[in-house]
Parts: sequence; structure tokens; C-alpha cells
Amino acid sequence: MTWETYLEEQQSRCQEELLQFLSIPSISALPVHADAIQQAARWVADRLTAAGLENVQVLPTGGHPVVYGEWLHAPGKPTVMIYGHFDTQPADPLDLWTSPPFEPEVRNDRVYARGASDDKGNMLIPILAVEALLRAEGALPVNVKFFLEGQEEIGSPQLPTLIASQRDLLACDLVLSADGGQYSEEQPALLVAFKGLAGVQIDIHGARTDLHSGLYGGAVVNPIHALVYLLDSMRSPEGKILVEGFYDAVVPLSSEDRAAIDTIPFDEKTYKETIGVDVLVAEPGYTSQEHLAGRPTLEVNGIWGGFQGEGIKTVLPNEAHAKITCRLVANQDPATIIDLITRHVERYMPPGVQVTVRPLPGAAKPYLIPVDHWGNQVAEAVHTEMYGKAPYFMRIGGSLPICELFLSLLGAYTVNFGFALLDEQQHAPDEFFRLSSFRHGQRAYGTLLHRLGKR
Repeated sequence: MTWETYLEEQQSRCQEELLQFLSIPSISALPVHADAIQQAARWVADRLTAAGLENVQVLPTGGHPVVYGEWLHAPGKPTVMIYGHFDTQPADPLDLWTSPPFEPEVRNDRVYARGASDDKGNMLIPILAVEALLRAEGALPVNVKFFLEGQEEIGSPQLPTLIASQRDLLACDLVLSADGGQYSEEQPALLVAFKGLAGVQIDIHGARTDLHSGLYGGAVVNPIHALVYLLDSMRSPEGKILVEGFYDAVVPLSSEDRAAIDTIPFDEKTYKETIGVDVLVAEPGYTSQEHLAGRPTLEVNGIWGGFQGEGIKTVLPNEAHAKITCRLVANQDPATIIDLITRHVERYMPPGVQVTVRPLPGAAKPYLIPVDHWGNQVAEAVHTEMYGKAPYFMRIGGSLPICELFLSLLGAYTVNFGFALLDEQQHAPDEFFRLSSFRHGQRAYGTLLHRLGKR
């Protein structure tokens, strides 16, 4: 029996286990589901043990736990740590689901449930591949560790402390992330960059109370006017960020980087039609595709103050507020960006109002792995063999903070080796995962681990 035939024979059981896993409502953002997170952690720990992993532990974090397991009997071979997460997003609005979000249902070779694509279906794949290798061959081609967390969907707040305190336990040469995806069912991809995140809330206060706009207008600074002026000072009409020092640490896109970005199909007309806009914008000197992939952003996410009801209220409001987030690229630092924005606010705020700048939670550093890193090279060869075509090397605008944590705290790069697709309704009603991807991913992980063992 080979590991491939083992997987083929066990697919019915593997699918039933996936449905069981998906039935656990492990929503990390809602305290009422804290027990379900613990239940999911125990399920994952039991599944690692059944697969043949050793030293399986549920590691406390002060928040939602991490499940760890290992198999370390391949002397002289690399140590590979496999990452994934078993927590999910909330399922609201429930009335938009075709079937209940935690009663998984298979339709047309797709499993529908919250967490099916992000990330339980993906996360179970490498566990099954490791089990197949151990059952068929009695050993693994590399040393393997698993690091599976229950708090990714809330920003993994306790993980920096946990990883720093467990450096010896978690030491590895490479991380494989099962939290990721492919370009399409026919076209593979390797994600080589994620943007970081920094955010602030700006609060502006003027008079002690709202004022009559006729009696005081023109003589008293309007906080909303001050806020609009301030926000306008942060970007040029063409889209260049004007905060002094904002671009100082940015690693510029090389000609090779631009060529790789341009290789990825981008139908501007379809893109605009899909989101319902007529025009795309970009920082001067860059295409919209290059800006999306490799340039930083500064966006106003929300703005409020004053009268919001129907009709008219002739009021001069006494406060105004805005939330701003910035997507960062290598080597930008969130704390530095927050400091630069704070200084900009202090420099441009007109007299007559008081201003406070508060950092928002969820800061994340950007992540970039060299395209020619040995882990990428091995993964590229596996994808090319299995798909019949080379993968795209993609940069995306979202954030995956765990990659930078593993790099900075363990000195290990992360290769993203997941099989979700963009249309699978992640974070939305009727989330689903293709069972064809579930099966394909198991074969891909088995092949990848063998190739890493031959490096």
C-alpha cells in the first residue's frame, strides 16, 4: 500500500471527519462560543494523536488555545512546521444561509459550512497527508511539527507572547501555511507577500456643546471642517500619500517584481464591473494592479459627527471623528506609521480645536518571502507537476500577521500552501469548500513533504 492508495481508500472517512469538524461552532469573536473553541482544540488534538503525531499538547495562551504536535525522527532532514487555524468567523446573517452554518451539507461535491474554506477544510488536509505517510511508510520524509491556533479570526492577540516563550519547542527550518489558496482550480499560485496594517482613530473636539450655526457660525472653528481639511492634507488628488516620511522605509518594486505582477491576468473591465465602479485609481507611476499588490495605502474607513437625521438642523457640531487604516509593505513598521500620522495631525490641525490620535488594535507587520527561497522552489516544482503549469507568484493586499511572527521570532519563512479559492464565500453566508480541492490538497502535501525530504 502506498500513501496515495491509502488516501484513496480512506476518502469517505476523511470526508465524514471533515463534516464532524465543521459542526463545531468555534467562533473566536463571540465569548458565548468559548467552550466550542475548547471543544475544537480537543478535536484537533485527538486527530493529531490518531494520525500518529507525538507530544500532542493543547497550549494555553491566556485566550483561545493552540494545538501542538510533532514527529521528529528524521535526523539530518529539515524540520517543517505546519500552520493552520480552527476558529471561524461569526455566521450572521443566518437567514442568508441555504443550510445552517454549523450543520455541514454536501452539494455538488462542495461542503457548505462556516469555516469550510477558511480554514478547517484546508487545515485538515496536511493532517490527513501526514497520517497517510505514516500508515503506508512508517515514517515521514522530514521532521514535522503542527501549530494550529484558535484565535486567527480575532488577530491572534496572544500568539506573539506564546511564540516568544516557546522558541525551543517551535524551532523549525520552514513553515507551511494551510491558511491560503490558489488562483483557480486549474492555475496554481504561491503567495509571497502580505501587506501589514496600522490604524488610528482621530477625535476632534471644539466647543463644550453643539452651537447654533447662526449665532456662532464663522466665529467658531467647526470640528468637521477641521477634520475634512486634515484628511485632505494626507493625500494628493492623484492618490500619493503626503504624510511626511510615509514612504521612507518602503522597498521599491524592482523590474522583476513588476514583471511578475504583470504576468498575473488582470481584466480591468471585469474588475470594475464586478465591484460597480467606472474608474480605477493608482499612485502616480504605478498601475492599479501594481498598487494593489505592492504599494502602501492610506484609507479613511469611517467618518462621523454632527447631525445625521432627516431634514435640517442648523447646528455647529462640537466634535468630529474618523478612522484610518494603512496597508503597509516591506519594510514599513506599524508603530512608525502611527507616529508619522500623529505628527502630521499635529502639524496640520488648525487652531481652535483639540485633537486626539489613538492607535487602533490589530496592527500587523508586512511579510515578504523571496521568490527564490528554497521552500518556494520546492513548492513551485510540486505545483508544476500536479497542475501541469507553473504557479503565479502573487502579492496580495490582505494581512496574515502570523507569517511575520514566525519570521521575526523563529527565523523561519512561511510558504503558503493552501487550496481555498476566492469564490468560496469566506466570511460570508453559504461559505463552501470544494471537495476536489480537499482531495487534491492531500496529494499535494504528501508530495511536498517527500520533495522537502530530498532537498
